[in-house]
Amino acid sequence: MRLYIAEKPSMARELAAVLKNPQKGNGFIKTSGGIVTWLFGHMLELVKPEIYDPKYKIWRAEDLPIVPKAWKMEINPQTVQQFQIVKKLIEKADEIIHAGDPDREGQLLVDEVLDFLGNTKPVKRILLNALDETSILRANENLRDNGEFFNLKQSALARSRADWLIGMNLSRAYTLAARRLGHDLILPIGRVKTPTLALVVRREREIKNFKPTDFFTIFTIFEHENGKFLAKFKPSEKMLETEAFDGEKRLIDKKFAEKLLKKFSDAPHDGKIVLFTTKEREESPPLPFSLSNLQISAGKSFGYTPQQVLDAAQSLYEKKLTTYPRSDCNFLPTTQFHDAERILKNLTASNDENLKKLALNANFTIKSRAWDDKKISAHHAIIPTQKPLKMQLSAVEMNIYNLIAKNYAVQFFSKHIYDETVVEVSYKGEIFSARGKVVKKIGWREFYVAPKQKADDEVENLLPRMKKGDKVTQKQSKLKKSVTKPPERFTSSSLVDGMKNIHKYVKNPDAKKQLKDVYGIGTEATRAAIIDDLTRRGFLKIDKKKLYPTEKAYILIDALPDEMIFPDSTAIWEDKLHSMSLGDGTLEDFLSGQVKFTEKLCKEATKAKFSEVEGVFKCPRCGSALVKRKGKNGEFWGCKSYPKCRASFDDKNNSPDFDGKRFLLEKTFNEPENFNPDDFEPIISSADFK
Repeated sequence: MRLYIAEKPSMARELAAVLKNPQKGNGFIKTSGGIVTWLFGHMLELVKPEIYDPKYKIWRAEDLPIVPKAWKMEINPQTVQQFQIVKKLIEKADEIIHAGDPDREGQLLVDEVLDFLGNTKPVKRILLNALDETSILRANENLRDNGEFFNLKQSALARSRADWLIGMNLSRAYTLAARRLGHDLILPIGRVKTPTLALVVRREREIKNFKPTDFFTIFTIFEHENGKFLAKFKPSEKMLETEAFDGEKRLIDKKFAEKLLKKFSDAPHDGKIVLFTTKEREESPPLPFSLSNLQISAGKSFGYTPQQVLDAAQSLYEKKLTTYPRSDCNFLPTTQFHDAERILKNLTASNDENLKKLALNANFTIKSRAWDDKKISAHHAIIPTQKPLKMQLSAVEMNIYNLIAKNYAVQFFSKHIYDETVVEVSYKGEIFSARGKVVKKIGWREFYVAPKQKADDEVENLLPRMKKGDKVTQKQSKLKKSVTKPPERFTSSSLVDGMKNIHKYVKNPDAKKQLKDVYGIGTEATRAAIIDDLTRRGFLKIDKKKLYPTEKAYILIDALPDEMIFPDSTAIWEDKLHSMSLGDGTLEDFLSGQVKFTEKLCKEATKAKFSEVEGVFKCPRCGSALVKRKGKNGEFWGCKSYPKCRASFDDKNNSPDFDGKRFLLEKTFNEPENFNPDDFEPIISSADFK
């Protein structure tokens, strides 16, 4: 018997329909091509600390870090019934087909079930990048040995265990530190979640501390015998080192700017062309979408949140209209190139006029840079399937479909080709620069609107015919005053962009260079969920689509060391996880580094600085908060750092009697009826920091 194990019921239904003659059973579907069963995502989960040792149920700093010697998993209580069905089917199977989603987590969630059950049956892998019949049949004809994806599983396993180590230990360590000082809150700390939150906190502080500054730019009109052109003053490196310029190379000294303007306006007015170069440039069409790119684009175009985009893309995938949505890839396999004619023909019937023009004018014989097998792993970019759009879609789904379709259709246009000319003028011992562009072949830009790639400081105009050594005359110089602007607050989509392009926010300059080409922090599948979770837990709030940190966010971020709030370490870990999926690095080495990191930060938690809590009495012995408790002999005040600090005080008029008789907490706590552990330490689950 051939057994297909799908990641979820919807995928199982589509797979069974293609395998022909589906007959529904209890937790499975019988078909002509075999039995199809399904999971409900991760049906196994790492056990809580108290399973390793009951003492861990109570949170104590002296127990940290908790590092399992042998990792244990247990069945999610909500999935026990389906798990047992899958188990019995595996026992009966001769061959198993792994049909998890074609990504890191999809690989793990089926593999972990097989490993948990000690499976020894042969396992093949089907990569379902789309759920239309043609794609499923093609994937089923090209099954691969599941062993080829061992490294992908190891990467997912490393991610899962690292999240447990950091989340379980640091959430406890810093929550305990905060509560010792009187903060009545739980601080969930995550390997990706925390540096993401810190991005928003730092941005908000940049905005609040921002002071606008005037800066000045000098433009000059030069006249050549063949015509006039505008050029911008380009200060020398020596001049940039003076106090007239700031660290961003902006001219901020108004008097110095006016002095320069007078110098350039006074006679003589003779200048000379010292550089005149023309180069042909080629601009390829934008690549098809990965999920993050789609979320960013949809956020800018329609104001959609990342979760809205993911939900719509998932719905389109399940309706067989587009391919797998949680892709981190922008490229396509060459084997699918011959599908283009049919897909483009379907798109010519679109109600979107821009998409219709693209499809009608596309040349399906053109092969863009998007077709690159070397850049394909388990999945490819998100594109339309061969199924024509004949159903009613919601407004969000239609907009997302059109975005995906346009970035596919534009692949079948020639490159945009133009001549770029750079001119430099020597005048009064200084340099002025200008730039010009002449389109030679409009290509894909005729039907596709794309943002200009022009830098803020470029001067681009229609240049007269010139050559190096020609004379020019200064006709007019102008001084333009501008004001610096604060950075913009993050939206959900721009925060996804920040997580994807995390190198921009890395503190260490060496790491910044190293991480420029990595995949960022988080995954395509988790970034939207991380932002939503921070909002749901009250660390972020949304106002007019802008993200604002709450007071809880400031408390958490201010208490943590740089290693957790700057993305340097997390980004490097993500890079190592990606490398591990390609066979570079081992699970053991990665986790060894995570354990050392966790040990270091647990020690630092004891020195964490938290903001003062109003109305809290502090222990005169250690500085921790005092909490009012009921003892055998009445109410008393005990130290939050118990058992490390056993100072305690009688209650006097609802306040600790610092001048009265003291007694040891241990004398009271030895009497079980006077001590409820749940009152003393917080109890939370792994869901609080995932």
